[in-house]
Amino acid sequence: MKFSDLKYLLAYIIPISGFAAVYWQGAWSFLTFVIAFVMLPTIEQIVPRSTSNFDKETAQLKSSQWIFDLLLFLNLPIILCLLFYFFNTLNNPAILISNIELVGLYLSIGIVLGACGINVAHELGHKPQTLHKLAAQALLMPCLYMHFYIEHNRGHHLHVATPKDPASSRKGENVYFFWLRSTSMSYLGAWSLEAKRLRNNSALEKVIKNQMVHFTLVQSLYLATVFYAFGWSGLVAALSIALVSFLLLETINYIEHYGLSRNKMSNGRYERVMPWHSWNSNHELGRIMLYELTRHSDHHFLANKKYQVLDHHDESPQLPLGYPASMLMALVPPLWFAVMNKKLDHYKRNSQSV
Repeated sequence: MKFSDLKYLLAYIIPISGFAAVYWQGAWSFLTFVIAFVMLPTIEQIVPRSTSNFDKETAQLKSSQWIFDLLLFLNLPIILCLLFYFFNTLNNPAILISNIELVGLYLSIGIVLGACGINVAHELGHKPQTLHKLAAQALLMPCLYMHFYIEHNRGHHLHVATPKDPASSRKGENVYFFWLRSTSMSYLGAWSLEAKRLRNNSALEKVIKNQMVHFTLVQSLYLATVFYAFGWSGLVAALSIALVSFLLLETINYIEHYGLSRNKMSNGRYERVMPWHSWNSNHELGRIMLYELTRHSDHHFLANKKYQVLDHHDESPQLPLGYPASMLMALVPPLWFAVMNKKLDHYKRNSQSV
């Protein structure tokens, strides 16, 4: 491992800021939001983008080093500790928290769950090892988005950039409508995928072996535990931070595949997923903070490839801004359409592959 690989320690700035927001409260309640959506987008406009890739030998070496997996796994105890500290603080009668502080804390902790929960679960969930899968599911639990583990791996990666995929945004579709469509259809899609997987089992086995049943029970138990231990304030907080976390994910889904589509072949099937079916971003700081999620083109091209060795592809479409800034732009549909529709049309005109 090289000293430069320690750059991924910067990703822990997000959960550390969450602890600081809960500890200091007041204006500090918004600290994680400010870091993620004010400071990071600003810095990304200054720091140059990197399009460099590792050579084959270096990539193989980095893929085998355990430290990169450890950096992911550490997010689980960090999040669990943060949640306990957060709920305990809210439930402390000696600490008075205003409504505006609550909003800031919901945003800050929700962003931590999105960046260090769902995002890390996304990376771990693609790995074949049982420990990785269990950690992914545990990270998704407080986000109330455990169905993502099923739908993303067996649905989204199969149908991405086609009308069959609810997590692929269409040209001209605004992010708010996309939220409703993707959240509802992805959830139903996960149930459908489990029903299909268990279609030859007995009626009892269709319930006992159904992961969606398991996930529903686990998430319900989590909420019941929070309510029992921390009361209504804890339950409202748990629901609020989960909402922030998965809307963060869905906004990322929105910008990652906006308007891109796979061609349908003569046999009725869609062409193979290629690097040009996802928007890419080489903004260095965003790559580090999100464990290379922004190199999304290569991830969809080779889903099992580890985050630390994801490549840049010259033929993949590039977002004009980094992920945080693009997400903010998406929240203003007229601005998003003005920028991205023009960029999308230009890319399609100049590409023979899309």
